[in-house]
Amino acid sequence: MFDQSCDTMVALPSATASGQTLFAKNSDRPADECQPLELHARIEHPTESVTHCQFVSLPEASVVHRHVGSRPWWCWGYEHGFNEHQVVIGNEAVHSKFEPATEGKLIGMEVLRLGLERGSTAREAVSVMTDAIGQYGQGKFENDAGVRTYDNGYIVADPNEAYVIETAGHEWVVKRVEDTIGISNVHSVETDYEEVSPDAERIAVERGWWQGDGRFNFAEAYCGTERTEGSGVSRRRRSCALLSTRVGDIEPRTMMAILSDHSDAVNPDEEFQTDLRQGGICVHFNENGTGGNTAASLVSDLCNDGSRLPVYWCSFYSPCLGLFLPTFIEGQLPGALGVGGEEPSVESPWWQFHRLAHLVREDTENRVGLVQNQWAMQQRACFSGTYAVAEEGKRLLDGGNTDDAEDMLTSFMEDSVRQMLEATDELIAYFADESVVA
Repeated sequence: MFDQSCDTMVALPSATASGQTLFAKNSDRPADECQPLELHARIEHPTESVTHCQFVSLPEASVVHRHVGSRPWWCWGYEHGFNEHQVVIGNEAVHSKFEPATEGKLIGMEVLRLGLERGSTAREAVSVMTDAIGQYGQGKFENDAGVRTYDNGYIVADPNEAYVIETAGHEWVVKRVEDTIGISNVHSVETDYEEVSPDAERIAVERGWWQGDGRFNFAEAYCGTERTEGSGVSRRRRSCALLSTRVGDIEPRTMMAILSDHSDAVNPDEEFQTDLRQGGICVHFNENGTGGNTAASLVSDLCNDGSRLPVYWCSFYSPCLGLFLPTFIEGQLPGALGVGGEEPSVESPWWQFHRLAHLVREDTENRVGLVQNQWAMQQRACFSGTYAVAEEGKRLLDGGNTDDAEDMLTSFMEDSVRQMLEATDELIAYFADESVVA
């Protein structure tokens, strides 16, 4: 078992340098659990179709939106993802006071995928997700499949607005984001919500978790963990501090730096920490190679004025040792990014970054700087061309030149992946040779 952790954050147009919404997410999972990235096309389903999740089945939507999801190899749902309408969602494990249920529920990552598949705005995705939570439930439940289950928190965003959802079993609460926010592995929505599930207060009162004084406090009533200390509390404090002190200046690189940060948050306002010490928003496996690790990351640079296409920056494994790869929902996502399963494979970008991280840890003092410099140089090259491609792609699509736009975007993404993999393979070969010599 590992210390379940993740961090999700958002900065709305009023808080960013460009006036566009920026979303960021670290997915922290078991150190050896592969998490590929895959594209699903828009699909229309006949009436009476059914969605089969792992433990629950529910009616299919008539239309499932085109979307990209970052998926633990065994799971139907996603840790984070985005769809054709610029709806982007990330989730967190939280822990409520409810005892484990005996019947199957939705897995939190499945709720997230339902929101992407069925929501054309953040508000619509929130309604999809809370309806599913209320009807089918989520949270901790017993199962024979060995699946870790827990309650969930989410940030749901689009170019114009964002919401936090936090859950406890079938109960939920929704908070509208004002400018910036970060969430982690602790309930944080107290009384400043705009909507709460119909039975949340009644159930909390019946169980003695709420005394009925003042406006109902969801986090106080349902949170089953310490809310003043612990890893989730400190990481949330750190992300919120970094965002709030940079309002008006937040850029995609800011979000990447936050996701790569190793501060222990004793001083939440300290400068970014880039070493590989344990603790921080960027999570690393233990010295023996076990425990948790950041498995994948996403920075979404949305667009509300039609000047360009949204850009989705995706990273595999440790963001502090990797490259944020530019991707688009338009065009075809390179198939290589979706390769990866339970066993290591040189054909899988995820597993190659996994191997690179382990090689770096063999000689951290000498290898961290080399890897970070390599990716910093390549990241600068990515930035220099990506936004020109985003503008040209929008121009072509607006002019009705769909095939030309998709061909250009597909070729750009394939070239970016090829360059990333070539650099990764060179680093791995260099470090592996060093290890043999040593």
